[in-house]
Amino acid sequence: MFQDDLLKGQVVLITGGGTGLGRAIAGQFIKYGAKVVLVGRRKNVLTDAANNISRTRGDVLAIKCDVRYADEIENTFAQVIAEFGKVDCLINNAAGNFVAPTHHLSSNAFKLIIDTVLMGSVNFSLTAGKHWIKQKEKGTILNILTTYANTGSAFVVPSACAKAGVENMTKSLAAEWGKYGIRVIGIAPGPFPTEGAMRQLRLNEDLFSNKNILEFVTERIPLGRFGKLDELVNLAIFLVSPSAEFITGEVVRIDGGEIVNLSGEFCFLNGVTEDCWSRNKKLKRPRTQKEPVFNNSLK
Repeated sequence: MFQDDLLKGQVVLITGGGTGLGRAIAGQFIKYGAKVVLVGRRKNVLTDAANNISRTRGDVLAIKCDVRYADEIENTFAQVIAEFGKVDCLINNAAGNFVAPTHHLSSNAFKLIIDTVLMGSVNFSLTAGKHWIKQKEKGTILNILTTYANTGSAFVVPSACAKAGVENMTKSLAAEWGKYGIRVIGIAPGPFPTEGAMRQLRLNEDLFSNKNILEFVTERIPLGRFGKLDELVNLAIFLVSPSAEFITGEVVRIDGGEIVNLSGEFCFLNGVTEDCWSRNKKLKRPRTQKEPVFNNSLK
């Protein structure tokens, strides 16, 4: 759907780039001409990802970095500048999560998620933003969020708190840094079949004795399926490309309609069959002239 040279010459730094969504984004960004930097805690995973997605010599750089530590982030950014001379786009994708009752978590577990998701995004954004402003360069920050960053959610409270902070930072920095030519945008994915997400779901399958937990998830989605990684990656490509240069401070939700389905007061009626609606209409008592006509929108 894009021209092959859409991202030609751009240098894109992706945190959490060795696995899942980060790796998928990197592979497609290279396809459209970008050079990518994969950042993560496990060097062997990064090297494997780099070897698998590289198309030409020098188009992928893998750097071991724990995003919880500001000094490692600054060293990473300096390495990228030394190698490629610039960074055009930062994608804050590194994440962590516990799907568990909150009272089962220690304060250290809570801190781990906050430090990884929120402070990792904050420190990388600050490092990139300060560099771009000092060098008078344009730049783009794309934050990978989640749909419950806006609504909140039980059983993922540390992640919800951290992602909510990143979403607020997205909007706030967009307002403050726009004058420097820096765009800050976000994507809020619903259920996508990444390795990390599937592992968390499988760990909790024993809680549901009568139905596979994946069925519970898809039943809540109006489009009736999980998202495909290519769909999310294509959205990311568009948002960081020159085609979207007037979009900033925006968070785009991509969830198959899950959030609007869960939040609508009468959305539970999706389970009502056509036959039931028809019987309901026939059973209604004769109306008086003042009563409205029953409007069967499903007819």
